[in-house]
Amino acid sequence: QAHLAESGGGLVQAGESLTLSCVDSGGSFSLYNMGWFRQAPGKDREFVAALSWNIIHTNYADSVKGRFTISRDNSKSTLYLQMNNLKPEDTGLYICAASNMDFDVREAGPYLFSRSTNWGQGTQVTVSS
Repeated sequence: QAHLAESGGGLVQAGESLTLSCVDSGGSFSLYNMGWFRQAPGKDREFVAALSWNIIHTNYADSVKGRFTISRDNSKSTLYLQMNNLKPEDTGLYICAASNMDFDVREAGPYLFSRSTNWGQGTQVTVSS
């Protein structure tokens, strides 16, 4: 199973950029559909973006379209999230997810991570005004 570790979070000002990384040490990274979620204190976990195992298909939440880019390097077992023009509402704990569900991420989106999914511990992103 996937064993995920996120990094790259920090404190930035609105309008700045940040890149997050998620490394899988489980040994089967290239088989997973991967995703990013975020969670603010006292709120539900929110879907951010997903990327298919073959690095072809993506799915983004409306709130981040045009600003965030999800990517992966299967040779390094690493998932990335490039975040540009950050806003205070982007603040949250960003969590990486690996799904064994074999559905199309363009249609399934966050539902790919409703089961058969491993989660990281998260990395904190805080955006000040």
